[in-house]
Amino acid sequence: MGDKTMTAEEVVSRLSSGMTLGIGGWGSRRKPMALVRALLRAGIGDLTVISYGGPDIGMLAAAGRIRRLVTAFVTLDSIPLEPHYRAARESGDFELTEVDEGMFMWGLHAAAHRLPFLPVRAGVGSDVMRVNPTLRTVTSPYEDAETFVAMPALRMDAALVHVNRADRLGNGQYLGPDPYFDDLFCEAADAAYVSCERIVDTAVLTKEAAPQSLLLKRLAVTGVVEAPNGAHFTSCAPDYGRDEAFQRTYAATPWPEFAERFLSGDEEAYRSSVRAWQKEEREQ
Repeated sequence: MGDKTMTAEEVVSRLSSGMTLGIGGWGSRRKPMALVRALLRAGIGDLTVISYGGPDIGMLAAAGRIRRLVTAFVTLDSIPLEPHYRAARESGDFELTEVDEGMFMWGLHAAAHRLPFLPVRAGVGSDVMRVNPTLRTVTSPYEDAETFVAMPALRMDAALVHVNRADRLGNGQYLGPDPYFDDLFCEAADAAYVSCERIVDTAVLTKEAAPQSLLLKRLAVTGVVEAPNGAHFTSCAPDYGRDEAFQRTYAATPWPEFAERFLSGDEEAYRSSVRAWQKEEREQ
C-alpha cells in the first residue's frame, strides 16, 4: 500500500509480448496515450487487446502489434471509423472478436467479479451469435426459462487507463462527465497501471471534487504514472478537449510517415514534434 509511482518505461518493462492487455477510455476520449506510445517504443507485440477502441487500437494495429482484438467498436468519435484500424483489419492483420457494447460491459463485470461469464440479453436475436460462433447461451433455471447470451469474462494480464488526478497510493479520480469503464478494466486485470494528468496528495482528491469522483481504488491499482497531457490527442475533460486538428492529421497521414515523425523518439520528443507541427499549422 506504499508509493506506487513509476515511469511509463517502468510500466512497459513489466509487460511482455503475448499478453492480454486492456486499454481504458472510450473511442477518442481519455485514452492512456502516453502509455500506448511507450508500449509502441518497447516493441511489445502479439497482443490480445481488449478496448472500447480509439487511436490506441489504430496505432497498435498499424504497427502490427495486435494478434487478436476484442472490441465493440473502434472510432475517433468525430471521425466515425478509425482509418488505421480499418486498413489493418481489411488486410487481415489480426483476429477480431466484435461484440455488442452491453455484452462488452458485462464481460468486464464478470472478470471484475471473478465469474466465468454473466447472462445478458444484449446480443440475443442479433448477428453477434453468428459472427462469434464460440458464444453460448444459457437458460434461466427459474420458471421464466428465458434464454440469455453467456458473455464470457474479459480477463486481462494488465490494464492501462488514464484519469485526471491520482495519489501515490493508486487512488484515481476522474473529473469529466463520464467514468467510462476504467474501474472495471482495473478490477478485471491481474495488474493495472494508471497514468494521470497530475499526482496530488490524497487529501486534495476529495478537497477539490466530490468523493464519488474517486473512480479507482488503490487495491486495484499496481502503478501510477504522472503524465501531463498524457491522453493527447484524445480528450481528458475538463483538463483539455480532443485535439481535433492533430487527430485529422493522424487520420489522413500514412502510418509509416506519422510514426516516423511523431513516434520515433521518447515522450519528450513526441511533445516536441507536436509543438513543431502546431507551429507549422499556425503559419499556414
